[in-house]
Amino acid sequence: MATKSRLEEIRNIRLQKLDDLRGMGIDPYPARLREGRQEIKAATSEMGNEASLAGRILGVRGHGKIYFMDIADESGKVQLLFQRKALPDGFGQVELFDIGDFLWARGKVFQTESGETTVDVADFQLLAKSIRPLPSSWHGLKDVEERYRKRYLDTMLNPEAKARLRARSKVISAMREFLDERGFLEVETPTLQPIYGGGFARPFVTYHNALEADFYLRISDEMYLKRLIVGGFDKVYEITKVFRNEGVDHDHNPEFTMFEAQVAYEDYIYGMDLTEEMLEHVANASFGVDEFEYEGQRLNFKRPWKRTSVVEAIEEYAGLKPLEWGSLSEAKDVVKAVVAGGKADELDRMGSIGEVIAFAFEEMVEEKLIQPTFVYDYPVEVSPLAKKSKDPRFTERFELFAFGMELGNNYSELNDPVDLRQRFVEEKKREQAGFDEAHQTDEDYLEAIEHGFPPTSGLGIGIDRLVMLLTGSPNIKEVIAFPTLRPKHTNDKK
Repeated sequence: MATKSRLEEIRNIRLQKLDDLRGMGIDPYPARLREGRQEIKAATSEMGNEASLAGRILGVRGHGKIYFMDIADESGKVQLLFQRKALPDGFGQVELFDIGDFLWARGKVFQTESGETTVDVADFQLLAKSIRPLPSSWHGLKDVEERYRKRYLDTMLNPEAKARLRARSKVISAMREFLDERGFLEVETPTLQPIYGGGFARPFVTYHNALEADFYLRISDEMYLKRLIVGGFDKVYEITKVFRNEGVDHDHNPEFTMFEAQVAYEDYIYGMDLTEEMLEHVANASFGVDEFEYEGQRLNFKRPWKRTSVVEAIEEYAGLKPLEWGSLSEAKDVVKAVVAGGKADELDRMGSIGEVIAFAFEEMVEEKLIQPTFVYDYPVEVSPLAKKSKDPRFTERFELFAFGMELGNNYSELNDPVDLRQRFVEEKKREQAGFDEAHQTDEDYLEAIEHGFPPTSGLGIGIDRLVMLLTGSPNIKEVIAFPTLRPKHTNDKK
């Protein structure tokens, strides 16, 4: 990339060219094309075709009486030939064009002696004059954060970046197709909520001036989808942005996309069956395969997937036997002996064996779950919205993991309002003990389900993490068009 002073010099030269074009009576930013356009790939597929094209200039060669320029649109790239003898009245403009400008051109398609497909330009129109130069190549954007901050350059110069975002769109479309074909109704729920809920997370808080009240950017849309089940809908889903005021790392972004669904008259076994069927469909519909490579390992999305309880997983991967822990202090001592460092200190504020079991799973098991795996029957203390299992210490809740990442949280919904009210009481105790991500008491939701809430299966899948795995992307920022970054002015102050 050029230095700052060199960039300013180039910018000034281009501003002068802009003035020169206007001096010729040329509008460098017209509202519309002079004629219609075709995609470059289709229009230049046969020699002798009359092609009408539009795109960005990516290369300029020549001087005097002849210029070659490469232009590209989303479908492909082609070379344009400008000759003074064919364009006596407009050739002066051509000398003022730069890499980065947008251009429309019409002419016959032919092949040069070197075999390059070319359009012999008979007419053209400048569509937009670029003032800043593009990086000379992909190597002009070496800084990773600069790629994320200037995604428009990243997708322009890096085909892989554009391909990932295209793949993301295919994944979401395939998911919608799968659900719509099975009678699900896509709905929209509030982004601003007076009570945040549906997960364990710290919210972003904002103040509504007209209503004189604090509102929260949703951490989940789950509580509103369940209200729709109460209201008589049987199958509803939403694919939407949610916001969690947490740290940023390779698989966390404060603003991310969630798929959430609620299905009446079903339980968490149905949820597992539907999830693996849907994700196998998404893989095949989006990529034509059900096996993918991620960080050197193969991930197989073909059904059936492994299913194991939390307790079984701890026994298998950590060698501990949670059901034999006779007291809270014993549970903490056993886990502290295995988990070292500051993480072990988190155990001190835990008030139940169930919390310790969940902690042991997170710290000693999660990262070992490489192939798609359902882990079910989580402790009741960490599952306030899920129905209890036959063993009342656990709930009918399952999470989906692949390559050590949680992809979704799902359960048989707790539809007993008396039980749920007591769960909220327990959550308040956890909050008072220092667990600042505890679930909030939602009186409006309690009132809703007191009107009757049928057995229901709740589903949730993180779209960004799913796309990470399917595209082999090591960082969640690679699959989000505009990830959350520290404001540039804050960096400049340091």
